[in-house]
Amino acid sequence: AGLQCVAMASEAKEEFSAGVVDEAAWVAARKQLLAKEKEFSKLKDELAAARRALPRHAVKEDYTFKREDGSEVTLSGLFGDHDQLIVVHYMFGADWERGCPSCALWADGYDGVLPHLNRKAAFVVVSAAAPDKITAYKGYKGWSFPWVSSGGTSFNSDYGVQFTPAQIEAKEPAFNYGRSFPSTQAPGYSIFRREADGSVTHTYSTYGRGMETASPVWGFFDMLPRGRDEKTNMDWLKHKQEY
Repeated sequence: AGLQCVAMASEAKEEFSAGVVDEAAWVAARKQLLAKEKEFSKLKDELAAARRALPRHAVKEDYTFKREDGSEVTLSGLFGDHDQLIVVHYMFGADWERGCPSCALWADGYDGVLPHLNRKAAFVVVSAAAPDKITAYKGYKGWSFPWVSSGGTSFNSDYGVQFTPAQIEAKEPAFNYGRSFPSTQAPGYSIFRREADGSVTHTYSTYGRGMETASPVWGFFDMLPRGRDEKTNMDWLKHKQEY
């Protein structure tokens, strides 16, 4: 089957700003915007605190994944020496030849930040694709971060990122806590914690535009005069090797 990647960005066409003014007028306008930016930063801090305050729920199955070398590792084993785990749900179906280019936009930055992330948490990418496909695709992309296969498990569907053709046709609201999704695979992040007794809990998952904060690309685009400048979702996007 062909790649069915669905981008999750705004469809709005951005235009240039209001016009050219003298420096004094620009500074005055900039200060007005700065006040809104500071208010937004405070709201983000409040949101982050509320996210951390969410209750946890027990993970009932210690899922078994396959590493690229074919060896097996459980969900609890993915923590290593950490008690926190970041899971990236990467759209790469078992019958796909390669992964999703919009997921790749995020993944292009993972290797660079991984040493910083590993100070606080374990990190792994998970896809339904077989280990040999993952290895070949990583070689094409030039990536080295840890990636495991969830093929043969219910992990992806349990965490809202894999859907059957029947679910898609029925527009079942199984994605992002109440939406349908048009592809068999979906993107997302899930966070897990290992408790003092060794049990694993699920603390948070986010999908769609909730993932934007983990990529600097959107932040830079949103500072540009034309913004994201899209007619449709990510109409500009390709694998980085194909620009």
